[in-house]
Amino acid sequence: MEALGINLGYFFVQLFNFLVLFVILKAWVYGPIIKMLEDRREKIAQGMEDARVAAEARANAETEAEKIVADAQSEAAQVVREASQRAEEVARDIKAAAEKFAGEAANEARAGVAEERDALLGEVRGQIAVLAMSATQKLLGENLDEKRQHALIDEFFSGVKDGKVVIADGAEGDAVVTSALPLTDGEKKSVEGTVKGSIEFKVDPTILGGLVIRVGDKVLDGSVASKLDTMRQNVK
Repeated sequence: MEALGINLGYFFVQLFNFLVLFVILKAWVYGPIIKMLEDRREKIAQGMEDARVAAEARANAETEAEKIVADAQSEAAQVVREASQRAEEVARDIKAAAEKFAGEAANEARAGVAEERDALLGEVRGQIAVLAMSATQKLLGENLDEKRQHALIDEFFSGVKDGKVVIADGAEGDAVVTSALPLTDGEKKSVEGTVKGSIEFKVDPTILGGLVIRVGDKVLDGSVASKLDTMRQNVK
């Protein structure tokens, strides 16, 4: 070694120093550095994993939020539709109730007017009879006894002759009997005795006198208005 110019003592001292330095560096420098780098790598990896998890969570949260918003919008639309339908139903019910009330009120008003008219006609029947008797005497040119006069007038207005309704003799079935003036109880009994079936009595001054009897689809018209119309047709 000396021939090569190497001092063995110095060489071993340097080798020993290198080994000591290596051990020191490995124990107190290299090891901590490696550990620090490993910890750093693990932290970075954990951070990346956390970021990935956070990104997935955010994506899931956004998806869930969109689903919640869509569900809420769908429910809101359903509520609006149901509310609209309910409002329409309520409006129809209110309209139907109003129309029904108006119809009932109109019917009641018409019934009240008809009753008042019939009552008024019943009150003036006697006065009409007096005027009619006077006109009859002038037309016939003779005086009739009061009983005969009343009989003629009653027959004229009620269509009842000798206790019978001539035009309805033998009629059967439910009937609607219309007279120009309200019939007396006696006249109604005569009608009821002639027509076989239930009877509804009505008053229509426009028929002038006599009776119009409707039995089902059959109309028995013995009114003065009908007779006058027939006379006008014959004159033409």
